[in-house]
Amino acid sequence: MQVQAENQAYDEINVTPMLDLAYVLLVIFIIMTTASVQGVKVDLPKAKTSTSLAKPGTRAVTVSERGDLFLDAYPMTMASLEERLGQLKAGNPVLPVVVKGDGRVQYGKVMEVLEMLKRLDIVDVGLVTVRAK
Repeated sequence: MQVQAENQAYDEINVTPMLDLAYVLLVIFIIMTTASVQGVKVDLPKAKTSTSLAKPGTRAVTVSERGDLFLDAYPMTMASLEERLGQLKAGNPVLPVVVKGDGRVQYGKVMEVLEMLKRLDIVDVGLVTVRAK
């Protein structure tokens, strides 16, 4: 039986823990990437001109055809939406928000959201449309 002395250097490196870490990071990256592109599908109104308002940290408030509200992809009531946007505004004073209203939703529901954004002093607001063909 061969006994290795304590002062003798190792001639092999165990890479298993490093590979485990690489796989975990890969899985986290995949999950985070797919989670950020999900949203609520609505039939957007059409406009002749449209510009891209994509800024980092932009939050999307969606108003569905039935008048349901969503922050990004999470269902909200008007009160919980106002509370959550207030928290986000406290963390980021120049919080950009886009409003995605379904083309068939009542105009009053979108106006309620816009008035709530004004109360919260959120001024970087955009309305999402699709380009008319």
